[in-house]
Amino acid sequence: MSELSTLARPYAKAAFAHAQQASDLSGWSQALATAAVVSQNEKIGELLENPQLTSEVRADKFLTVCGDFDGPQQNFIRLLAENHRLPLLPEISELFEELKAQAEATLEVEVISARPLSDEQSQRLTQALSKKFSREVHLHSAVDENLLGGAIIRAGDTVIDGTVRGRLAKLAEAMNS
Repeated sequence: MSELSTLARPYAKAAFAHAQQASDLSGWSQALATAAVVSQNEKIGELLENPQLTSEVRADKFLTVCGDFDGPQQNFIRLLAENHRLPLLPEISELFEELKAQAEATLEVEVISARPLSDEQSQRLTQALSKKFSREVHLHSAVDENLLGGAIIRAGDTVIDGTVRGRLAKLAEAMNS
C-alpha cells in the first residue's frame, strides 16, 4: 500500500496543482473518482494489462469509457497510460481528495458508536472536533452493535478509542505497568 502511495503521490500532486490553478478542484475530484472506479472494473483491468495495445490505444479506450473529460484531464489520463500508471488511479484519487481537504480546511470524520448518535450529540461532537483539528468537520456516523458502549472516532490518521473495551484495556495496561 505504501509503495502505491509513493508511486501515486507525484501524479496526485500534479493533478491537484493544476486543478487548484484552474480553480476546478471539484471537477478534477469528480473526474478522478470516475477514472478510479473505471480502472477497477475487471474488463478494463484486462484492457490495461494487454501488451498488444499501445499506450495511446489504451488511453483512448479508457477515455471512451470514462465519458466527458476536459482537455487537461484527458492529457492526464494519456500521461498515466504512457507511464503504465492507470492502475494507480484509485490511489491517485484518494491522495487528491486528501490534498483537497487540506486546502479547503475540511476533515472527514467517521464515528462508530454502539448506538445511533442523536442530532445534539452529532452537533456537539462536530463542534468539539472542529475546534480540536482547526478545520471544518464532516461527520459520518455508523453503528456497531458489537461495541459495549462509547465510540471510535477516525479523523485522517488519528484514531480516538472511546469505547468501554478500549478504556478497560488502558486501565488494565496501567495497572500492569
